[in-house]
Amino acid sequence: MSTENGSVKVLVVDDSTTIRKTAETILKKEGYSVETAEDGFKALSKVVAFKPDIIFLDIMMPRLDGYQVCSVVKSNEHFKQTPILMLSSKDSIFDKARGRIAGSEFFITKPFSRDQLLQAIDQHVR
Repeated sequence: MSTENGSVKVLVVDDSTTIRKTAETILKKEGYSVETAEDGFKALSKVVAFKPDIIFLDIMMPRLDGYQVCSVVKSNEHFKQTPILMLSSKDSIFDKARGRIAGSEFFITKPFSRDQLLQAIDQHVR
């Protein structure tokens, strides 16, 4: 994996179209390769097909929540090193702790800023 933006692959998973489009627009403008998914099941197939370098993952989603997706990804030998950053509109200690237990590296409270997204990628993709 190279640190040049164009080669860094980012997966954004959120059931909110607005959040997905906002993140995708910000990241593509910076030269990142971006894929999106609107739920946990679609996220898992995108992880396998796209092989992202970093994943932004919403916690509250229908069918399969972010904690479950994170646990599945982190239990896979091929993807356990992939940084996962949880996205949530709730900013509680409990949510952060549960994210850590599931294997996430970081927690970003929505709404997030352009700088928060880019800084997270800089910190977690080496």
